[in-house]
Amino acid sequence: MKHRTLNLRIRLASLALLAGAGVAVSSAAQAEEEKGTINLAYVEWSSEVASTNVIAVVLEQAGYEVDLTSLSAAAMFQALSTGDADAIVAAWLPTTHAEYMERVGDNVEDLGPNLDGTKLGLVVPEYTDVDSIAKLNDNADSFNGEIIGIDPGAGLMSLSEEVVDTYDLELNLRSGSGATMTAALANAINNEEDIVVTGWTPHWMFARFDLKYLDDPENVYGGAEQIHTVVRQGLEGDMPEAYAILDAFEWTPEQMGEVMLMNQEDDSDPQETAQQWVEDNQDVVEQWLNN
Repeated sequence: MKHRTLNLRIRLASLALLAGAGVAVSSAAQAEEEKGTINLAYVEWSSEVASTNVIAVVLEQAGYEVDLTSLSAAAMFQALSTGDADAIVAAWLPTTHAEYMERVGDNVEDLGPNLDGTKLGLVVPEYTDVDSIAKLNDNADSFNGEIIGIDPGAGLMSLSEEVVDTYDLELNLRSGSGATMTAALANAINNEEDIVVTGWTPHWMFARFDLKYLDDPENVYGGAEQIHTVVRQGLEGDMPEAYAILDAFEWTPEQMGEVMLMNQEDDSDPQETAQQWVEDNQDVVEQWLNN
C-alpha cells in the first residue's frame, strides 16, 4: 500500500508548484508523514481480503501509510498481541477465533463487530440429496470419503475436526486453502458431482453457485457469528485518529459481497478493487472518517 501514498505525495507536490502554494502543500505532506504507518494483519479468506483492503484504502485516505501482512489465524493474533500488528478486522467471534482471543488476553482490545450475519458449516451443492451432517456417513462414497477444507490453522478447521469427532464421521477432513477449496467446488459442480466443503458466509461462492449448508443437529458450529475489529493495546494513544476510524468501521454482508465478487473477476487486484469500491461508496466511507 505504500506506493499509493508516495504517488499521492508526488501529485500533491506537482499541484503545489502549479498553484504557487508549495509551502502549504509541503506542510500538509509533512503532517501526513507524521501520522505514521499502521500495520494490518489478515487471513487469506476472501472475506478478510476484501475488508482489510477496504479499510486500508480508507486509512490511506486519512493520511496513513498502511502495511498489509497475510498470516495464518494463529500468527495473526500472535502478531497483534506482541504489537507486530496494529489491528485486524478479521476476528470471527464468539466461536471461531475464541481460543485465539483467550490466548492474547489483555494484550488486545476488541472494538466490537464490523459485520453481522456470518455463518459457518459444511456446504454442499443444492442438487445434493444429503441435507444433514448426520447423514454423511450413509453417503460417504458420493463424496469420495472426504471433506474439502481450508488452511489447517483456521478456526473453521478446528471446529470441523470437532464435527468429525462428534458425528463420528468416516470422511477424511482434507486441509488446503480457501482457493483450493473453491477450485474443487467449482470443478465438482461443473461435472455435476457431489462434494462437501467447509464454508462460511459471507463468501462469493454463494453468489456464484447454488449451495446449501448441511443441518448441524448437534450445533457444533454454533449460531450466527460476527466479524470483529481487534487492535493492540495502546493504539488509541499512539494513533487516535486511526483508532477512531477502525472503531467506526462497520458494513453489511451485501457490501462485503460486492467487493468479493469484484475480486473474482479476471486480472482483478484486491487493492484496486477496494479503491474502486471506496470511490463508489463515499457516503459510507464518510461515516467511518467523520465519526
